[in-house]
Amino acid sequence: MNNELTKQLFRFLLLLALQVLICNHICLFGFMSPDIYLLALMLLPLTLSKSVQYIIAFATGLIVDLFALTYGIHALASLLMITLRPWIIILLSINKKKMDENVPSPKNRDFRWLLPYTLLMVFSHQLIIDLIEAWSFSRFGATLLSLAANTLFTSILILCLEYIFIPKKTSTPT
Repeated sequence: MNNELTKQLFRFLLLLALQVLICNHICLFGFMSPDIYLLALMLLPLTLSKSVQYIIAFATGLIVDLFALTYGIHALASLLMITLRPWIIILLSINKKKMDENVPSPKNRDFRWLLPYTLLMVFSHQLIIDLIEAWSFSRFGATLLSLAANTLFTSILILCLEYIFIPKKTSTPT
């Protein structure tokens, strides 16, 4: 348990540092900016109490906001993402027994489950960010393009990071 907590904390701090020091300064094509810190929130243990998840999501979003000068947008989007997380997991979990697994990761989920999970979580986060940044529907097409591009770009990066750094589930020899 203590070893798992240490790994979670290290991964969390590493992703937050990468976000603040590198990803906040990436802007492809003038509107695509990855938010890889979401992986740390997506990998929070399901057994963690809701209040602790909310505190972690708010603090994480606030730290990113402080370095990106976005005045609370990431904190709000992170809170919404953590709020929607149980419903997204229920929506994707056909078998209720599979929901009891501790962390949704390649270690205990397959790609067919992780892809929609990642896309829905990132989409919920990006939706809030893009709508608040636009603050009007006059540039609806540009906002929609930014939402789609950022969701895909961030989701691809998150999935790559998951499969590179988190070991896949092991199959039992028959």
